Amino acid sequence: MPKMSQRILAEKLQIMGIDVDKNAIQRIESGERFTTDIELKALAEVFGVSADYLLGIK
Repeated sequence: MPKMSQRILAEKLQIMGIDVDKNAIQRIESGERFTTDIELKALAEVFGVSADYLLGIK
């Protein structure tokens, strides 16, 4: 997966209509916050992978 800052990731998601900020990304990464199905779909699109890949499903 391409590397990018939490701020850039949050901006990309916001452009897609997903209301998250850098702090939300940080909490997702640390396991303190769950993602919704819509957020998961958007994250997969940003990173160019499938949602199954992000979930660890082959």
